[in-house]
Amino acid sequence: MSFWGYLGYEWDSLLELAIGHAIVVLISLAIATAIGITLGVLTYRRPAAAQVALAIASTILTIPSFALFGIAIGIGLGLGYPPTIVVLTGYAILSILRNTIAGLRSVDPATTESAKGMGMSNWQQLVRIELPMAWPVIIAGFRVSALLILGIATIAAYVGGPGFGDEIFTGLSTLGGVNSLNLVLSGMLGVMVLALVFEVLFAILGRFTTSKGLN
Repeated sequence: MSFWGYLGYEWDSLLELAIGHAIVVLISLAIATAIGITLGVLTYRRPAAAQVALAIASTILTIPSFALFGIAIGIGLGLGYPPTIVVLTGYAILSILRNTIAGLRSVDPATTESAKGMGMSNWQQLVRIELPMAWPVIIAGFRVSALLILGIATIAAYVGGPGFGDEIFTGLSTLGGVNSLNLVLSGMLGVMVLALVFEVLFAILGRFTTSKGLN
């Protein structure tokens, strides 16, 4: 069967894999965003604390994904979504944390001093001035993290995770067999298409959530 014929025949199955892949990435990204932005806000004015947070997040990226999935299973997370989400969240935190700190630190001190002179509290400065001005940089962190974990999510197939990993590894394990190459190619194409979709979504998000003066 030709590749395009295979895509047409397995379209429903591939769509289901795409939805599962996207969902697990979105859930992980949402959790990583909450953790990364919170840590960034708490540490951007404290260089030592920021260095510790960044070092811990960076260390996670040095752990091979197969090993990290194995650790997740070993600590009792079982198979499927739980270990997948925990591991993907760990990998996604660094870019969001780093960009949050960088974005907040890039705000012109004269701007915050003016806000302070107007009687704004530190919290008001953060919410009304610093975060909106840092937002384009933070969104860039989202995009990097999303693309990173889109690829790593394929490896989650080894722990029963959802997505295109099952398609890819099934094909690799049966190379030379009927449709083995189609399985691998369809999984790779699916991840690439999802990456493009996420890029478009983040571009739209940035356009509609960034203050007009910063565009």
